[in-house]
Amino acid sequence: MKAQVFRGVNQLVYEEVPTPEVAADEVLVQVRVVGLCQSDIKKIRYPLYEPPRIFGHETAGTIAAVGSAVQGWQVGDRVVVLHHIPCMHCAYCLNDNFSMCEVYKTITTTAGFAPSGGGFADYVKVPGHIVHHGGLIRIPADISFEQASFVEPTNCCLKAVKKAQIVPGQTVLITGAGPIGLMFIMLVKYFGARAIATDLIPSRIQKALDLGAEAAFDARDPDLPVKIQSLTGGLGVDTSLLAVPSPKAFFQALDCTRKGGKILFFAEFPDEVEIPINPNLLYRREIDLMGSYSSSYRVQALAADIVFNRRIDVDALISDRYPLRELSRAVEQAVAPTPDTYKILLYPDHG
Repeated sequence: MKAQVFRGVNQLVYEEVPTPEVAADEVLVQVRVVGLCQSDIKKIRYPLYEPPRIFGHETAGTIAAVGSAVQGWQVGDRVVVLHHIPCMHCAYCLNDNFSMCEVYKTITTTAGFAPSGGGFADYVKVPGHIVHHGGLIRIPADISFEQASFVEPTNCCLKAVKKAQIVPGQTVLITGAGPIGLMFIMLVKYFGARAIATDLIPSRIQKALDLGAEAAFDARDPDLPVKIQSLTGGLGVDTSLLAVPSPKAFFQALDCTRKGGKILFFAEFPDEVEIPINPNLLYRREIDLMGSYSSSYRVQALAADIVFNRRIDVDALISDRYPLRELSRAVEQAVAPTPDTYKILLYPDHG
C-alpha cells in the first residue's frame, strides 16, 4: 500500500509500505478521507518524534479486514476511527481527566513503524483495545466520509465548551476564525450562547458572521474592548476561548472578559512562550484560567450526534481537498494559508 512516511523534519516520502496484518482482536480500515490537523503539522515540521512514522488521525473509512475474535463489525462497515481511548480505571480516568491517561496518550492505531495515528496511508490498523472499547463509530448511510471525519475535532472543541460550562444566554469571545474557531462559533450557537469572533483576515471575519457569530472584529482593532462592552451591557464576555496561540490574543481576552468570567486556552502555544501576568488581575476580578487538551471520552457520543444529525455545518469548514500523495503541498498551504483556507482534507488513491 501507499503511505506518507515522515522521514525527518519537513521530510515526507510517499512510498510503498507493507499493508498491516491484523491480529485476532484487530480491524483493518481502508482510509477514505483524513483531515489535516494542526497537531499533524506540528509533528511534521518540528523535531518532536523520531522517524520513520505515519501520522494522521482524523480518519474515516471502510473496514477491509476483521480479526477472528472481533464481534459486531464486518468487512464493508463505514466507520470513524478514533486514535485515543482511555483505560477507564486509572486515577485520571476516574476523575474524568481522560486525556491525561497514559493509555489514552499512547497512540496505537498504525499504518506501520512506531504507531502514530496511521491515517496518512491507504490502510490503518485499529488495535483490539480501541475496537472493543468504543473507538470505532459506525457512520450512518446518509453521512459522507468527509462529514464523518469531523467527529474527532468536534469532540475536542465540544470538550472545551463543556469544560468552560457555556450555557444559554452567555456571550463567548472566540479569538481566531480558522477551522477550529469557526467550529467553536457553531457549537457556542448550538448551545444557546452568543459568539463574538476576532481574526486578522477579512474573509474569515465575514465567514464567522456567515456561520452564526453575532459580531466579528479585526483582532487589531484598538477599540475592541469598548465594542465588546457595548455588546454585553458594559460587562464583557462570560468566557473567552483562545483558538490561536497568541499572547496578544490572551491579553485581549483579559481585557474583554467580565469579572468572574473564564478564559480557556485551546490552541497550543510554542514551548518557549511565557506570558507575564500580574496575579492580582485574576484575584481581584476572579478570572478563571483553564486549559482544554484533546478530546474526551465523556462527550464522544454527543460529538457523533452533533455531526451525524447535522447540528453544525461541518461542510462549511472544508476549503481544500488534496490527494494523499500531495500531503506536503497541503501542509505548505496550511502553514501559509490563503484568505479562504480553512479545513484541508486528504484522500488516498485506491485506484
